[in-house]
Amino acid sequence: MSPATQSAAAYKEILYEVKDGVAWVTINRPEVLNAFREQTLDELIDALKSTRNDPSIACAVVSGTGRAFSAGGDFYAMMRLNRANSCHWNDRMLGLCMTIRGLAIPVIAMVQGACMGGGHELALWCDLVIASDDAVFGQTGASVGACPTVGATQYLPRLIGDRLAKEMIFLARKFPAEEAQRIGLINKVVPKAELRKVTEEWCERIKGHSAQTLRATKKSLNFESDELYASWQHGMELLAEIWGSEESIEGMRAFLEKRKPDFNQFRMRNKKMVEDYLAGLAADENRARKK
Repeated sequence: MSPATQSAAAYKEILYEVKDGVAWVTINRPEVLNAFREQTLDELIDALKSTRNDPSIACAVVSGTGRAFSAGGDFYAMMRLNRANSCHWNDRMLGLCMTIRGLAIPVIAMVQGACMGGGHELALWCDLVIASDDAVFGQTGASVGACPTVGATQYLPRLIGDRLAKEMIFLARKFPAEEAQRIGLINKVVPKAELRKVTEEWCERIKGHSAQTLRATKKSLNFESDELYASWQHGMELLAEIWGSEESIEGMRAFLEKRKPDFNQFRMRNKKMVEDYLAGLAADENRARKK
């Protein structure tokens, strides 16, 4: 293990174990449904990168403790963001995605319960997704003033088609596990009691296959989607404009206060601004002033 890599015991927000050639990386914040903050993302990146130091590891499994995979970004962390500091969050999200996609080994998302927002994007970054029958997948950004441009807008149209992707994002639609499998969002659904067992069976199959073939084919399979990197950068800049905005704060604060957000106030304010502008045009207010 390199000096730059923490020991498993040093992690505070995740659990990390290498057992029988499989790296198990588990978000360990059950009190917030495994919502992640900056420190969580740092530890996930560090743990997954550490698998490169041990070529005997055949695959990695990402999961969450308790009753959820991940509810996404922690609102208490995201409400502190703004355009000036957005890179500190956005770069971590992009870094975790590129770490997962850049590893030479398959990465499996083992999902139970809620897999929402950024948590769902985490699952999208993984190569394979196996879910328990109580899993639910959703993109809730529109309902809380966030913006799912860290993988959802890029990958969802390719997985489930443009129409369903827009429905999932615009309507914040949620898909139960069985439906998620049917539309191609995930690979497999199993009874909750069998989730770990079946995931271990997948890992055993992978361990029996050629490591160099897995490395080469993963890189080849990702070729087209790797060309979306420019879209990622574009998405990061769009997201920078969202963080700290009145709408995003209203959405997240409403969620925490368990009330319906009032997004219409911003529509009405914008309506007034446009009406004032158009009235000014009608009154020729944009004419050059005489000196």
